Amino acid sequence: MNNPVEVAICGAGPVGMALAVLLARRGVAPARIALIDAKPLDQALSDPRSIALSYGSRLLLEEAGAWPLAATEIHQVHVSRRGHLGRSMLDRFEQDVPALGYVARYGDLVSALSSACERAGIAAMRPARVTVMHEEVDGVTLRLDDGSDLRAAIAVQAEGGVFGSQEPRALQRDYFQSGLIARVAASAPIAHRAYERFTDEGPLALLPQDGADGLQYALVWCVRTDAAAGLLALDDTAFLARLGDAFGGRLGRFTRTSSRAAYPLGLNAEPRATSRTVAIGNAAQTLHPVAGQGLNLGLRDAFVLARLLSREATPETLLAFDAGRQADRKLTVGLTDAMARAFAGTGPAQTLLGLSLGALDVVKPARMLLAELMMFGRR
Repeated sequence: MNNPVEVAICGAGPVGMALAVLLARRGVAPARIALIDAKPLDQALSDPRSIALSYGSRLLLEEAGAWPLAATEIHQVHVSRRGHLGRSMLDRFEQDVPALGYVARYGDLVSALSSACERAGIAAMRPARVTVMHEEVDGVTLRLDDGSDLRAAIAVQAEGGVFGSQEPRALQRDYFQSGLIARVAASAPIAHRAYERFTDEGPLALLPQDGADGLQYALVWCVRTDAAAGLLALDDTAFLARLGDAFGGRLGRFTRTSSRAAYPLGLNAEPRATSRTVAIGNAAQTLHPVAGQGLNLGLRDAFVLARLLSREATPETLLAFDAGRQADRKLTVGLTDAMARAFAGTGPAQTLLGLSLGALDVVKPARMLLAELMMFGRR
């Protein structure tokens, strides 16, 4: 059996690595932290997906020593309902922050956090998979796929996967949608402005992300699963025309696209915690991508758990973590779920929802509260 550790972290993605390095920076000896991941590091570093980081997440990554990284700033977020009056604009100046958020490549974030772990003396176990986890009164024994055992006071599940491949949790909803992702270019881009455009089928997000390839936006287009298959089958010209029809002409016409992929969308939250195990990030709550809150909520999980576990790795600590994270988790889960469902569909209710966006633009306190929730969660 390997030497016992205080905290074993299953999953060395951004949330798991953030937890590990924050524990070390708060005084936990690196040798007392086990960071385990089934994938080789090179595979994660080459991941081209785009991710949205809130300004609050930037502050957490700075504390973890994983900032700066290559990212495009979001200065404004334009929110609208396709085919209906009413829109709202969130702006960094109103919030007195340098940016509302940032758009980065997943691999770049992994690289920054991996370097921070290396500087902290944390060596990840890759590739290694936990096959069995046995909990006892005084700790947890993890059986690895090479047959070895690892003993820990606390085990943290930070490997969530995607909806459709997860074990069901207490709160589960299938949106019967897929998220189609790509990078696109437009003829009249507006620098540093992100768009959240609600359509009959679901939200369509365009996030500013300049690249050497000349593509300017990361696209997340939520549509019915059968419609996603049809969009993937189109050639580039037809796909860009369909995207222009759905989004409108605010950015001129769409001129180029990268390759495209799609993944199923659902809500899967409220995991079963035990006295010696806890889940964070996607392993605790998998969300709809509307408003881009999933990773940001997970990083807040890691920050709070690191602060508590650095004091004492006990069942009482996990109880305190669960109690302390309830408000932020429930509000963020509830808000994204409501947005994903309320703005999809047709009928008179959509006109009222569109007008509500216009009202939000007029009522400054409400607009500022929404922007603060998107940046920092419930504090």
